[in-house]
Amino acid sequence: MTTTEQSPTPVARLAMLTLDAAEVEPLARFWEAVLGWPVVALTEDYAMLQGPSNALGIGRIPDYVAPTWPDDGHKQFHLDLAADDVEVAARRCVELGAVRADPQPGETWVVLLDPAGHPFCISAAANWG
Repeated sequence: MTTTEQSPTPVARLAMLTLDAAEVEPLARFWEAVLGWPVVALTEDYAMLQGPSNALGIGRIPDYVAPTWPDDGHKQFHLDLAADDVEVAARRCVELGAVRADPQPGETWVVLLDPAGHPFCISAAANWG
């Protein structure tokens, strides 16, 4: 679709993305620190962080298995984050409990794994317009 074409009428809007985890609170606190979104609900089985237009949920799954890296063809999705300084943001995420993924597949972004093993990328905010 070009920018001159009209967008289709939406069926729905994305309200929340939910991540699975073995433990809810540590992952909720990690994403709270990374995104700056407050935790608005927290139990042993579930947490919700509220962002400016969307929410991030975390649900406890007793037999949780983290995605593999590099992708073995089963990874369902990953989050893309924008930061003014990619390396500074990546170092801070590592301080908060993330792990730098190995191998790194690109030169303009950094792939990290959150404390539950979910991959996410940080790239330059300027690239997102």
